[in-house]
Amino acid sequence: MISTVVWGTGNVGRAAIRAVHAHPALELAAVVVNNKDKVGRDAGELGGLGRALGIAATADIGATLAARPRAVVYAASGDIRPDGALTDVTQALRAGCVVVTPSLYTFYDKLSTPPELREPVLDAIAAGGGSLFVSGVDPGWANDVLPLLISGLGTTVDAIRCQEIFDYSTYDQEDSVRHLVGMGHPMDYQPPMLLESVPTMVWGGQIRLMSRALGVELEEIRETVERRPLDATVRTRTMGEFEAGTQGAVRFEVQGVVGGVPRIVVEHITRIHRSCAPDWPTPPDGDGAHRVVIEGRPRIEVTVEATDEDENRSAGGNATAVGRLVGAVDWLAAAEPGLYDALDVPLRPAVGTLGRKQS
Repeated sequence: MISTVVWGTGNVGRAAIRAVHAHPALELAAVVVNNKDKVGRDAGELGGLGRALGIAATADIGATLAARPRAVVYAASGDIRPDGALTDVTQALRAGCVVVTPSLYTFYDKLSTPPELREPVLDAIAAGGGSLFVSGVDPGWANDVLPLLISGLGTTVDAIRCQEIFDYSTYDQEDSVRHLVGMGHPMDYQPPMLLESVPTMVWGGQIRLMSRALGVELEEIRETVERRPLDATVRTRTMGEFEAGTQGAVRFEVQGVVGGVPRIVVEHITRIHRSCAPDWPTPPDGDGAHRVVIEGRPRIEVTVEATDEDENRSAGGNATAVGRLVGAVDWLAAAEPGLYDALDVPLRPAVGTLGRKQS
């Protein structure tokens, strides 16, 4: 069994606890938390399993890594603390851990990671013998392995479009939804996530990775952003009220341009309520989905809907992103130490989990 730590217990960390506990090759060794109110609470409770696992959450990172776990699922946010997340990850790598995480988006495509970020990671890997694999929480598979796999079914491919379409009224990450993305702020507020070049900084690695796999050379990466206000005040279960006239929906594209035409596109269509921007694409059930469209001959469209935590589709997206990361741990543990991305790490069948209950 591979001794595995889950570091962080938010939207991603809750799903990670469940995924590690369910994986037949992994053993949940510890849960690391930053919130002092969570210290001492049982991992089963924090993971939403409804029962105790006999593992108390700790804030003692040094002691946790000193116990020499083989792997770390790093689920702490990197959105508002990228430097802190990188420091945490390199610390785990120096301790010899295999680290999987969605928190370092500049590592989606390892070849385009800025040298000033890549070098400390490579140094830590060389010193400790660990490995790093980063895949997006939006989720990564929808912007790399899935579109690339489906593209191979076509005779000709003109363009690839990857869409995340979600109503975030049930999402429980207020700092990101309100302040990073701008939901509920006046329309003259400039959301940090939508500043010029920021979408490319976050999702450009996935565009570059897909272009590399497809054997095409990008001429440039472009961005488009559109925002819409709420027509009426709405109230959400997890994040409270969003007033009429404030931002209620945002749609942006990160476009990989080949031959003067956007050929590889990552698009996000996000609402705080389904009534906002009804003319924009919507998921089949109205709540959320991930969609890949291959324009060409034949035209191929695949929509993926996932639910978790009481049929919550936002949580389902997190859970599948976590499944991709946790499912890679045993492969990485058997591979040579190194820096990996989605083109290196195979997406494999769920061997040993069919019909297996979390006991």
